[in-house]
Amino acid sequence: MRILGIDPGLQTTGFGVIDADGPRLAYVASGTIKTTGVAVGDLPARLKILFDGIREVAARYQPQCAAVEIVFVNVNPQSTLLLGQARGAALTALVSVDLPVSEYTALQMKKAIVGHGHAKKEQIQAMVQRLLNLPGLPGKDAADALGLAVMHAHARVSFEAMSRSTTLQRRQHAQFKGGRTY
Repeated sequence: MRILGIDPGLQTTGFGVIDADGPRLAYVASGTIKTTGVAVGDLPARLKILFDGIREVAARYQPQCAAVEIVFVNVNPQSTLLLGQARGAALTALVSVDLPVSEYTALQMKKAIVGHGHAKKEQIQAMVQRLLNLPGLPGKDAADALGLAVMHAHARVSFEAMSRSTTLQRRQHAQFKGGRTY
């Protein structure tokens, strides 16, 4: 199965593509989509670059599913809102090409890749390099995206095993009744 990982960001969005065959993982591609060439105040143009860039990556590498990082509230609420819009552009691009999307927190990815949820970017880069047998360190944003793809490759196996043994019920968060489901 080919998996596309996305680490959304308004200035730099990381992507990573891997092939998973059971426990075997193979690196396919990684990189970043940058919006730094557009004026900071031109949010629609920046979101369009992200949307088009993710669609281009999906068209080029033909993944069967995608994993995207969930964004939490940061110290600056304005930054959080802008990052949420970048994440929305990424999610929209993925579902527009009919990819099933799974979402994971940064803490979940760090714990799965490094072994603890408060790992530094450099630790993620080093572990991704080892796990995928890369000749050098991937960039920070690409490493996060590759980490999401690796995590999804392993989590997917567990979720599929659980679904074979029992019927999974989708839960609704009490605060968002009728809204976002898990």
